[in-house]
Amino acid sequence: MQATFSPATDTAVTRARQHSVGDLLHRTARRYPDKPAVVDGDRRVTYAEFDAAANRTAHALTARGLGKGDRLALLSHNCWQYAVLAFATAKLGVVLVPVNFMLGPDEVAYILRHSGARAIVAEDALAPTAEGALTAAGVDGGLQGWIGLSGATPPAGWEDVDAWWQTGDDSPPDVAVADDDPLRLMYTSGTESRPKGAMLSSRSLIAQYVTCVVDGGMSADDVEVHALPMYHCAQLDCFFSVDVYLGATSIILPAPDPAAVLATIAREKVTKLFCPPTVWISLLRHPDFDTTDLSSLRKGYYGASAMPVEVLRELQRRLPDVQLWNFYGQTEMAPVATILQPHEQLERAGSAGRAALNVETMLVDDDGTPVPVGTVGEIVHRSPHATLGYYGDEDKTAAAFAGGWFHSGDLGVMTADGYLSVVDRKKDMIKTGGENVASREIEETIYELDGIAEVAVFGISHPYWVEAVTAVVVPKPGTTLTAEDVHAHARERLAGYKRPKYVVLTDALPKNPSGKILKRDLRQEHAGLAHEETPADP
Repeated sequence: MQATFSPATDTAVTRARQHSVGDLLHRTARRYPDKPAVVDGDRRVTYAEFDAAANRTAHALTARGLGKGDRLALLSHNCWQYAVLAFATAKLGVVLVPVNFMLGPDEVAYILRHSGARAIVAEDALAPTAEGALTAAGVDGGLQGWIGLSGATPPAGWEDVDAWWQTGDDSPPDVAVADDDPLRLMYTSGTESRPKGAMLSSRSLIAQYVTCVVDGGMSADDVEVHALPMYHCAQLDCFFSVDVYLGATSIILPAPDPAAVLATIAREKVTKLFCPPTVWISLLRHPDFDTTDLSSLRKGYYGASAMPVEVLRELQRRLPDVQLWNFYGQTEMAPVATILQPHEQLERAGSAGRAALNVETMLVDDDGTPVPVGTVGEIVHRSPHATLGYYGDEDKTAAAFAGGWFHSGDLGVMTADGYLSVVDRKKDMIKTGGENVASREIEETIYELDGIAEVAVFGISHPYWVEAVTAVVVPKPGTTLTAEDVHAHARERLAGYKRPKYVVLTDALPKNPSGKILKRDLRQEHAGLAHEETPADP
């Protein structure tokens, strides 16, 4: 049966049924107008104030020519203004392009060019990077917003974004945003030398929020620290946006400094915290850990890589009242795909858990055929969480969705009762300190250095970084290349987290009969580097 109404009635029904990311803040503000929404330093904002600020910013963006479908790049550390822009853009259907603040000007320039961003907003400390990126991208004109965290005056050509949210029309903008209108363009590293732009819609994001709420035990009475970068989908969409959806209170920190995180938990009576394993380890090792009142903390989350079993045991011993969840996924899944529950942490240590509420997961071979239990296969998913595709790249989108499943590029093994263990990466991704690093990008950069015959880049197990970027280099005959030469070259061209922590010079790389470099052999051969050498300064 199909309802047939006049165009005017269809429009009215569609508008009344709208449930976009931008609507979530408004509805929470109507439920909890006076409840604390965001705390950022001395600033404490209620949900009514947050919603009004987002509305004013949305109207300001409209007045400056931005509309539904336009892209706005955001280059900043965590701050109140970041939160406002995330929801102001969603209210308008403007596509937010969060940019990794560790990238250099050339890397940011690629994102600006590829996304076709019509506006960029940058934190004052990152303005030189933004200026360099705009120049490298050949962008002349367009809106340039300035987040003045240091109090510096915006230079010519830049507008202070605080003027956008502080004054003006605070009524909700009347914009129809459909379930699958793109709202986020998240750039994710791949094995290619350039990142891909994963498009996420309200349908993708809200389905994922519901999964996090139900399977992640989240609630409106949570008080959460957000210290990991909000440019990353984990902090922004597993945690911050879910808190807004529910009406929880968010404490924003600019970075995961262990002392600041511990002090904030005690001061704000924080109940909930997400950190990748590297940050949980840094908290455990900090001298303030045992003298700080952490009694309010009840929920802990980790992801990006597996938590070492000994660290899990230590966390449960030193924080006995904290339940832990492991979230596994990827940007293209908005990002959660599987979850390991608190009662499963030690019994299933190292597992990524089972398919989450709104997700179906299985393992397939290279032909897309399901593999038997206990057999290694590629991890694939069906879910409304999934990306709409890669912006401007039909070929990569078609490959990623071959057979009607989203192909993660990760390899895993599944038990008969559906517990997934991630065993390798089909696309040879390195996950270091919670960040994805594409080995091919690093290899191509190192190949730009004179004197390089061959190079292989891979990750090795590391007690802090979980995986450390490692490069094994074969110099050209007759050259005087040194490991320091490679480190110096990387420092000039790569963001800090991408640079090799270890560089090894060798006469030859192990290869199979067809000439393929055997990275697994290299990982095994150099597995002990983390215990033998001091890593390079990133």
